[in-house]
Amino acid sequence: MEGMWENILRNHHNSLKSLFHRNKPSSPNADGGYDSANSPKPIPQLSPLANSVVSRCSKILGMSTQELQHCFDSELPLGVKELLTYARHLLEFCSYKALHKLSKNSDYLNDKEFRRLTFDMMLAWEAPSVHTLPETPTSSKEETAGDEDEASLFYSSSTNMALQVDDKKTVGPEAFSRIAPVCVPIADVITTHNLFHALTSTSAHRLHFLVYDKYIRYLDKVIKNSKNVMPASVGNLKLAEEEIVLDVDGTIPTQPVLQHVGIAAWPGRLTLTNYALYFESLGVGVYEKAVRYDLGTDMKQVIKPDLTGPLGARLFDKAVMYKSTSVAEPVYFEFPEFKANLRRDYWLDISLEILRAHKFIRKYYLKEEQKSEVLARATLGVLRYRAVREAFRFFSSHYKTLLTFNLAETLPRGDIILETLSNSLTNLTAVSGKRDSPGTVDTKRQLAVSPVAVMALFYLGFKTKKVADICEETTVFSDTRVGEINPLELAVKKSLLDTGKAEAAQATVDQVKVEGIDTNIAVMKELLFPVIVSANRLQLLASWKDFYKSTAFLLLTCYMILRGWIQYLLPSIFVFIAILMLWRRHFRRGRPLEAFIVTPPPNRNAVEQLLTLQEAITQFESLIQAGNIVLLKLRALLLAILPQATEKVALLLVFIAAVFAFVPPKYILLLVFVEFYTREMPCRKESSDRWIRRIREWWVRIPAAPVQLIKPDDCKKRK
Repeated sequence: MEGMWENILRNHHNSLKSLFHRNKPSSPNADGGYDSANSPKPIPQLSPLANSVVSRCSKILGMSTQELQHCFDSELPLGVKELLTYARHLLEFCSYKALHKLSKNSDYLNDKEFRRLTFDMMLAWEAPSVHTLPETPTSSKEETAGDEDEASLFYSSSTNMALQVDDKKTVGPEAFSRIAPVCVPIADVITTHNLFHALTSTSAHRLHFLVYDKYIRYLDKVIKNSKNVMPASVGNLKLAEEEIVLDVDGTIPTQPVLQHVGIAAWPGRLTLTNYALYFESLGVGVYEKAVRYDLGTDMKQVIKPDLTGPLGARLFDKAVMYKSTSVAEPVYFEFPEFKANLRRDYWLDISLEILRAHKFIRKYYLKEEQKSEVLARATLGVLRYRAVREAFRFFSSHYKTLLTFNLAETLPRGDIILETLSNSLTNLTAVSGKRDSPGTVDTKRQLAVSPVAVMALFYLGFKTKKVADICEETTVFSDTRVGEINPLELAVKKSLLDTGKAEAAQATVDQVKVEGIDTNIAVMKELLFPVIVSANRLQLLASWKDFYKSTAFLLLTCYMILRGWIQYLLPSIFVFIAILMLWRRHFRRGRPLEAFIVTPPPNRNAVEQLLTLQEAITQFESLIQAGNIVLLKLRALLLAILPQATEKVALLLVFIAAVFAFVPPKYILLLVFVEFYTREMPCRKESSDRWIRRIREWWVRIPAAPVQLIKPDDCKKRK
């Protein structure tokens, strides 16, 4: 009896399963069932996973896989269709076309199946050919059952082609940089490596689907929040049509934003758009009229971190300073928080990104359409930064920022990246009436470029009349092309090669930094020890304590000056240093450099350090005062406040001018050297001291020019 039931259950397993699992139709059949005859046919050159991705792309595009392969063979140049890279480039071609079509939907980031498809594209890119996989991965029973229940446009239910990916599969940086930037909101060509680093910093630099999925979900959330803020902000802030709200802070009572002007401070709400900063002071239950701080017009704007505190005191390092010609005095935005200054750093980064984007536009004289594309790139960069920050509490370092123009400002060869971006924007064209082709090249071998960032914002819901006209007549030509490396990507890769060296060098700099004035002076003395010893020996010779050595040095130097050899002194020093460096390089042979040994001064308590600092400040103030007195006395001589002294100085200058005009330079140099070197000579010491005394007495009798100090107007300070 039990055997009979087992046979019945085995034979009718699929029938019983169909009672409990609803299969969605994968083809438009009348009965809603799946017709295996219409299943996409696999491409022999592709791996199972790549075939699965291509089949889903064919459903999205409404084409068969054979038609897609034919388009690839006919539309792209021969260099892309080489045997070794044929499978990968075919996969790129199908993936790019599908992503271009999907990105025209307004809510595609919210679709988990879209996120799964893009991740599968990256997995397939790493193993596109059937020969690259040592073994074919298989799906577990639970995955198969779940996928049959959730079959959709992105996942084919064909039993011989569907390949469900295990959640343990991860993606590398190259695959991410080839697929993610095609969907412009997800990644930018310039910052894609830093974005990958941010997403994989805790997973051995391999991207997991769960992390990728979370990032896209938060990106969608940030974009929708920005769109939801727009209607209210347009009325309160009086935004222009093309302005987009990027972030708002100060709305939560526990996280206020304080604006400092002079000694006054007000809490309020701070808003950043792609053109300006807006601050709305908090009144009695309502926000007052917003003050606009422009970032787009050239007003010599300066944005930097600064200290602030109550009544203008510089106590807390939690503020962003804004200064321009449009404000009478600097404005400080303080972001109070108990521990670090992460809020301040975030607002500093995104404000500088918008400011530098506008500087880039002015520097390269970009036109209106190109300007819109640059601002759209900066806008999407800020939105990505917000998404990563909110999803993973990520805060970028110096070389790992996710903001395009900030990164170009800090990277080695960053100017070349911006120049390459400018060159690509010069080819910006709006092409109408053509079929989307991610690899289209014109007859002159110049890549057609479309405003992809502007179009991405338009399809995401940031619509204006001007952008609508552009997008309706424009065909998408992505920055990422099939089988080709974008010039921007090349520039970034060259820059990243130098970035590692710069980071390593900066790490050594951070290690050798010491605190304390005394300790730094001790380090400097040890480093300058050879120079100090040479100067002391030269001073010893000039003191004539050893008559024979001083006389020998005098005769030798005079002979060198008369023979004209002194002009070779500096080149000889350079050659000696170069030989010494090469000798060290040859014989060191990769051995680690020994640490420089410095004996620090004895430790001092806080009171002693304050007294030392006060003494140093007093000495520095005395030096400045002495310098000002010299300048004021020279001003008095120049303006003839003391006529007799002015006449003597004028005659002396005429005599010196005649000497320089008629006497050869080597004799002038010889005379100056002998005069200064022989002052301490026994036979000249008495007369030299007498002449120096007379010059000092004459200098003391010179009056200083008057100076009047005028206090700034009190009206400049805000009451």
